[in-house]
Amino acid sequence: MWEHTKKAIKEYQADIINRARKNLRKKNASGALSKSLEATKIKETDNKFSFGVDGLEYGEYVDKGVSGIKKKYATKYSYKSKMPPPSKLDKWTVKRGIAPRDAKGRFINRKSLQFLIARSIYNNGLKPSYFMTNALNDSEKAMMPLIQEAMIRDLENSIEK
Repeated sequence: MWEHTKKAIKEYQADIINRARKNLRKKNASGALSKSLEATKIKETDNKFSFGVDGLEYGEYVDKGVSGIKKKYATKYSYKSKMPPPSKLDKWTVKRGIAPRDAKGRFINRKSLQFLIARSIYNNGLKPSYFMTNALNDSEKAMMPLIQEAMIRDLENSIEK
């Protein structure tokens, strides 16, 4: 019965993902988070639809941010006693081309650099990017009229039958 509505919801999901990927372009070093975004299956129960967008777990931290021990953000996530693991920053520093030098002009050891960045994240947190939040809000404004139109069409078709 809801063919047009389901089709409009699929377009809505695709629009959200496209907008989120566009928002991530300047933020995402490896592209893994962007590539991981995919639409979930549309579920219908009692003429209500539920759907979503899945991605890598850390996407929520990138979107909502994480408060550090010194700098706070309006988020439910925060560092309390543990620093992020410095080893997880290795590929990120290489992709970003981060290779600072010391006072004598020598490159800083990669493990030292990873530790310094991890400590900075622990102290200052991660600023929210709202890549998904903004994508949802912008897509909702753009796509809601299309979804409403599709629902009206489906209702008209069911009345005719």
